[in-house]
Amino acid sequence: MNKSVSLTEHLQHFFGFDRFKGQQEEAVKSVMDGKNTFVLMPTGGGKSLIYQLPALLLEGTAIVISPLIALMKNQVDSIRGMQAEDNVAHFLNSSLSKAAISEVKNDVLEGRTKLLYVAPESLTKEENIEFLKNVKISFYAIDEAHCISEWGHDFRPEYRRIKPIVEEIGKAPVVALTATATAKVQHDIQKNLGILDAQVFKASFNRPNLYYEVRPKVKPEAQIIKFIKQNEGKSGIIYCLSRKKVEEIAETLQVNGIKALPYHAGMDAATRSGNQDKFLMEEVDVIVATIAFGMGIDKPDVRFVIHYDIPKSLEGYYQETGRAGRDGGEGQCITFYSYKDIQKLEKFMHGKPVAEQEIGKQLLLDTVSYAESAICRRIILLHYFGETFPGNCGNCDNCLNPKEQGEAKDEVVRALKAILEVNEKYKGEHISNILIGNKTAAVKSFKHYKLKAFGSGKDHDERYWNAVFRQSMIKGLINKDIENYGTLKVTPQGHEFLENPTSFMLVKNHDYEEEEESAAASGAPSGATGGDPALFGMLKDLRKKVAKRKNLPPFVIFQDPSLADMSIQYPVSIDELQKIQGVGQGKARRYGKEFVELIKKYVEENEIERPDDFVVRTVANKSKMKVFIIQSIDRKIPFEDIADSKGVTLKEVISEVEAIVHSGTKLNIDYYVNDVLDDEHQEEVFDYFREAEDDSVEKALDDLGEDEYSEEDIRLMRIKFLSDMGN
Repeated sequence: MNKSVSLTEHLQHFFGFDRFKGQQEEAVKSVMDGKNTFVLMPTGGGKSLIYQLPALLLEGTAIVISPLIALMKNQVDSIRGMQAEDNVAHFLNSSLSKAAISEVKNDVLEGRTKLLYVAPESLTKEENIEFLKNVKISFYAIDEAHCISEWGHDFRPEYRRIKPIVEEIGKAPVVALTATATAKVQHDIQKNLGILDAQVFKASFNRPNLYYEVRPKVKPEAQIIKFIKQNEGKSGIIYCLSRKKVEEIAETLQVNGIKALPYHAGMDAATRSGNQDKFLMEEVDVIVATIAFGMGIDKPDVRFVIHYDIPKSLEGYYQETGRAGRDGGEGQCITFYSYKDIQKLEKFMHGKPVAEQEIGKQLLLDTVSYAESAICRRIILLHYFGETFPGNCGNCDNCLNPKEQGEAKDEVVRALKAILEVNEKYKGEHISNILIGNKTAAVKSFKHYKLKAFGSGKDHDERYWNAVFRQSMIKGLINKDIENYGTLKVTPQGHEFLENPTSFMLVKNHDYEEEEESAAASGAPSGATGGDPALFGMLKDLRKKVAKRKNLPPFVIFQDPSLADMSIQYPVSIDELQKIQGVGQGKARRYGKEFVELIKKYVEENEIERPDDFVVRTVANKSKMKVFIIQSIDRKIPFEDIADSKGVTLKEVISEVEAIVHSGTKLNIDYYVNDVLDDEHQEEVFDYFREAEDDSVEKALDDLGEDEYSEEDIRLMRIKFLSDMGN
């Protein structure tokens, strides 16, 4: 049976393949010879065959420890599909009824079952341990073994308990399998399972057919819809970090005519597995999911994997992107990146044990350096897994569109000096303000305008300095103290750099902080979705004219994000205008006629093909909340009471009210404002907005004085002003 000929014959007999792939044959032999075996092969490399074939050939039952019920079901179905008898493979987990469990146990005890899949949680149950003591076990296979390691991207504490339980049930060879592990994770797995003597089989991590791209997270929904419509009928997965975002994106895709379904651990099991099956059976094209989806999903023709949120680690990223193009065909991996997302992930770490924070911080730093790098994405990814890759791959955004870099040695020196001058006690944002000479409230109150560093970097803007901080962090010159709210510290390497500055190439053209709001608020159409600058300029001029005629500040008519969106979507009717960001029915009817006429004329004169299908239709899931707020305001209910009854904060209620007013609905909030501010203060703020160039709350606070007004005061008066004057 050990002769390679007969192994190939068995392969043909059981699986219908006429030859092994890569190192499969050697690994199968290692398992057949009863040796501890460690298998590290990328997704699609054929890992499961390495334990399935020996399990079918050896005497006894192989125990396969697997982390997900969906994954087990998938594997069991595929083995049964190749065998004459269903009882050749079973799973034992919490989803089974009592009758089903006794049937499974019976088949195992009578030797009919060659593979028994169990979840680590089921393995720890006393009754299962006792049952397995009576079974002849051929070997234990631990699938998705990276779950054992705290450095692995999917750490599961119950995986740490596998070794003592296996010893209690009865010793047998151990096979550990994973599709992603750095040297550190590999050692951790082997040590924890007590298989440091294992034969190791490691395949290359390079997947030449996968195209990697990182895009700025500007209007990601619009970009995703546009991308999917250009790849009509292809299968794809979109990953989001939160369940809420999964639901939102799935709904947005559905209302835009895309066959999509959500998948996350918060859904009931039947819906979840139903959605997964529809994706596998190609009844839907796109699944929107948290990372709970996809482990072991054996769909070979997934053509794209989109990350709406950047993953917490490069291992997670590699594993998830690896689900594209498993058949060797096209696989597009597109990731949306905004540094704000990284800051959110850092906030989650706050308050966790220091050791966990250190690991999390390092994993995030690797992700940031991947996202912001100008070099070939493959070089970075493969280096992370301890593999070298020569030269450019020609199949990633950095190779196909090289990024511009500029010398920033002097700037890095200025940044490090500023950090030291404030005794390493402040965040990057504050230090940026010092460098550009921006007298914010904080800079004033700490008297930091008296520092040597104040204004020493006014030749650049805040975004540039933020890029300097981040890329200095990637190079190890500074680090961020998460425990102390993200204050910046200079590392020993940073001190060395100050003493002896060397060349520092800064990657340019990174608008990676530009999330939707900031891109639009900067007064320019968001670059990533290709707004039309000429039209944007014309719309601004028209807005100025209308504002002058109506004796209102321009921002009351339409805000910049709305104009930017018009310059992308080209709405040519009042109906289409209502779908533009921040424009509701009221505003479209009141001010829209001239804008729509201007756009129509512009489109005709320039023979522009309008992206009808890219007008992103939004889901009115917030409408219930809006209706509730409007009704409550009509009944003169205080904002605090509205917030309490909906379980949200006062700030969130004010944001909702702002959105209602921005889209053209008139609201009378005098009853509430009169409680908060006296007439004199109200008049002062009202007059301020009458003359203001824009509706910035920060600027208003700066000009009117933070000791006089709170942020809420200004926002409430801005709502009153917009409602009274504009709607």
